Amino acid sequence: MYRILSVTPLGRGRSRVTLQNFTSSEEFALVLYKGELRAFQIREEGELSDADYAKITEEILPKRAILRAMNLLQKKQFTVQELRQKLTDGGYPEPIAEQALSYVASYHYTDDVRYAEDYIRYHAADRGRRRLELELSRKGVSQEDFETAWGQCQELGILDDEQEQILLLLEKKQYSPDLELRERERIFAFLLRRGFSPEAVRRAMKARGETEG
Repeated sequence: MYRILSVTPLGRGRSRVTLQNFTSSEEFALVLYKGELRAFQIREEGELSDADYAKITEEILPKRAILRAMNLLQKKQFTVQELRQKLTDGGYPEPIAEQALSYVASYHYTDDVRYAEDYIRYHAADRGRRRLELELSRKGVSQEDFETAWGQCQELGILDDEQEQILLLLEKKQYSPDLELRERERIFAFLLRRGFSPEAVRRAMKARGETEG
């Protein structure tokens, strides 16, 4: 049995229901709709039977979490971590969110390697490998998946030579060795933020200076 500690309206007909397990005293929350509150007679200081709890967590919420995940993926691509965060932020307990993630992954609706490859394709023209790796890591892409995506992009000839990328950016910034030191340092820092190594930036700056000379 479960004790119903609180029922907090969230808007759009939804409420957060905080429960406490009679046996373990563990507290946790579920997000339910108004009709479900009525159907299961959920009210503050009331009780929820084991059978009703099982129906909610094994039938109702998993189906809803899958639909939510599918709807999110129809609008844009997410990494697994991003989608997990969306579901848990939406009030789905982690075990139910994981069920939804497993379902969409089984149909290849989520694929971190594919996500990383698309991300690299889109941003590789003006960002170095370090920057891309960091940004994708923050989105939950593992090092292994990044390496796989990077290798695939290399095989497809998508990645430009790093020196070419830096030289193009230097041209856009109108870099010249004749610029004041402060301006040269500003451009150098800009390229480092883009994820290019200091050594590669120095080589490109030197090459551009020799070209202008």
